[in-house]
Amino acid sequence: MGETIIEKIIRHNTGKNVKPGDIVTVNVDRVMIHDIFIPFVAEKFEEMGFTKLYDPEKVILIYDHLVPASQLDDTRHFRIGDAFAAKYGMPHVHRSDGICHQLMTEAGYVKPGDVVFGTDSHTTTYGCVGAFSSGIGYTEMASILGTGTMWIKVPETIKVVIEGELPKNVMSKDIILRLIGDLGADGATYRALEFSGSTVENMTVASRMTIANMAIEAGAKCALFTPDEKTAEYCEIELNDYQKSLKGDEDAKYLYTITYRAEDFVPVMACPSQVDKIRDTSVLEGTPIDQVFIGSCTNGRLEDLQAAAEVLKGKKVADYVKLIVTPASRKIYLQASKMGILDTLAEAGAMITHPGCGLCCGRAGGILSDGERVVATNNRNFLGRMGTSKVEIYLASPKTAAACAVAGKIVTPEV
Repeated sequence: MGETIIEKIIRHNTGKNVKPGDIVTVNVDRVMIHDIFIPFVAEKFEEMGFTKLYDPEKVILIYDHLVPASQLDDTRHFRIGDAFAAKYGMPHVHRSDGICHQLMTEAGYVKPGDVVFGTDSHTTTYGCVGAFSSGIGYTEMASILGTGTMWIKVPETIKVVIEGELPKNVMSKDIILRLIGDLGADGATYRALEFSGSTVENMTVASRMTIANMAIEAGAKCALFTPDEKTAEYCEIELNDYQKSLKGDEDAKYLYTITYRAEDFVPVMACPSQVDKIRDTSVLEGTPIDQVFIGSCTNGRLEDLQAAAEVLKGKKVADYVKLIVTPASRKIYLQASKMGILDTLAEAGAMITHPGCGLCCGRAGGILSDGERVVATNNRNFLGRMGTSKVEIYLASPKTAAACAVAGKIVTPEV
């Protein structure tokens, strides 16, 4: 019997053949802790009686949700994090470099075939380079810090095949939103999503990141893409035989397979306040908006900012509409600046902020109030996410979001 990608990764890690449902203990290659969770992880780690980290080199601490501090208590998280890192000799602390999920692959911490856990649900993002990555709680993280291991149940796999060429006004964000709508918000709970097909092969790593990032919004344990030459270039490595083997076998056993024609995709949005309430933008056209947000670990990458800039070039943000743009990392910020992308966005009327989670988690400037409506490129639209519980959040691609900013209402981006 053949193997799925997740089964190959776990077999390589444990040295045992596995099947869905097996309970196994894996050796953890990397862990990521962000600023919100570090106080709880630090307390639990010492409560468990640990006196040293299993491997300080493998522990990454990233401040992103609370940067820059917007509430008095935020600074407590930084103090505790810095003290913990100093006490236990952690060399990898990022205090203002960008969003955790961007930095973990961008800075080279995650490689194809790795097993990685993080204290954030969108840790599934690293599947874009062929790593098994998943979010966990602070108690589990504290245990890993002390032991270097974690028990998991081997997940079943849903195979997603996409063939063909996407329309010009469609981005990978539209693909994952459509998939979430088809699966439902709990349709892939504790299952692996494995992506393949010519459309996927032609995607950039950044586009794959968007899809892997939002896999958790369908409940997925992880999302996996086969490492290829684009992956190798992005990770600045040469793929070894193990990494090259990370593709689903033809005779692998899948829970089921979903197949799409790329040409059938259209721009879509997740409507308030459910991530699986997916509608074509064509049926929402004309809905007035108050704000647009382009950024987050889902869509704050260079190609996202560039796509938005192409829509906005020579145009102005509509009167009474605010456009906030937040690059996912300092590296992306600098690249976008060098390429003139930030100039284009600023000339159109965008407010460009420091790299970080920003408005996505409602912790920085730009929060909204009762009755306001925002089109955003982030990954969640539940009540209270970006302001009060009476804010309406529509999730969309950067192209769609930029087009809406110019129109002052929901529109479909031009082909």
